[in-house]
Amino acid sequence: MSKLGSFSRYWLPVCAVMAAIFIASTDLGASHRTSRFLGPFLRWLKPGIAEETIQEIQYFIRKCGHLSEFAALGILVWRAHRRPVTNDPRPWDWEEAAFAIGCAAAYAVSDEMHQALVPTRDPSLFDVLIDTSGATLGVLGVWLVGRWRKKW
Repeated sequence: MSKLGSFSRYWLPVCAVMAAIFIASTDLGASHRTSRFLGPFLRWLKPGIAEETIQEIQYFIRKCGHLSEFAALGILVWRAHRRPVTNDPRPWDWEEAAFAIGCAAAYAVSDEMHQALVPTRDPSLFDVLIDTSGATLGVLGVWLVGRWRKKW
């Protein structure tokens, strides 16, 4: 496979997820924008729902977004770094897993630094922890699926 083909197959998806995270860290992903959709939807589902409940649900969904987008990033970085093949004979490598989690954690820090520069966003160490946890869960999920597949 050519270098361009290899980049396109393995690293381009990583770049795409990073770009999506970057865009979500702008004013476009600020809570005042996402609440414009979620609040009316929740009020449609349950008329009379308390504003505090809507805010709690929105907060939970936003944190789940952090977890899931960084789980995807962790998996994709692991995949790009390892470049697995069908019936890969290589054993699991925890250093490759640590590399993927470390890259995602570094991007989480840079993401929060970016948010510090956006007037409608606030940086949060807690978000870095959620993001890193998401990457860890994603990479551990790959490991668990690999173990499960070998048993069957």
